[in-house]
Amino acid sequence: MTKDVLISISGLQMDVLEEEKEYEPIEVVAPANYFLKNGKHYILFDEVTEGIPGITKNRIKITGEDALEVMKSGVSNVHMVFEKNKKNLTYYQTPYGQLLIGIHTKEMEVEVSEDNINVKVGYILDVNHEPLADCQIRINVKSKDAGDFQITKNMDF
Repeated sequence: MTKDVLISISGLQMDVLEEEKEYEPIEVVAPANYFLKNGKHYILFDEVTEGIPGITKNRIKITGEDALEVMKSGVSNVHMVFEKNKKNLTYYQTPYGQLLIGIHTKEMEVEVSEDNINVKVGYILDVNHEPLADCQIRINVKSKDAGDFQITKNMDF
C-alpha cells in the first residue's frame, strides 16, 4: 500500500424504535495518508463539517481482525474503540455539547491486500446508556496508484 490513499467511509444508523423506516447511508470520500507501524494500519485524513468552521483531524487504527479505533480531534473530539463482542464507553465532544456513548461491536470483518483494505463493522450505539441505533460502517482504503477506486454502496453484512 502506498502512503497516498483514498478512503471511503459509509455509515448507516437505524433507529431502534423505527424498524420500518428507509435509511440512507452517510458517505465520505477523502484523500488520506496511510502507514503501517508494528503490524497496525493507520489512516489519517481531515474532515470538514458543513456549516461549522474548522476541521476535524481523523486517525483510524486497525489492529488485527477484531479491533478498530477512530480518533477525532478538532471541531469534534472522540476516541471510539470497536472490539468484536465487546462494549466500550467514551465521551464524544461536539460543538453542541458532550455525550456519553456506548459502542457494542457485534460484527467485524477486516480484509487486507496489497493495495486495498476493507473493513465492515456492525454495532449497537447507545447514548447515556439508552439504546439509540443499530449501526453499520464500511471503510475502504485504496492506494491512489491502484487507479480503480470506486465507492461501494453495498452495506450488507
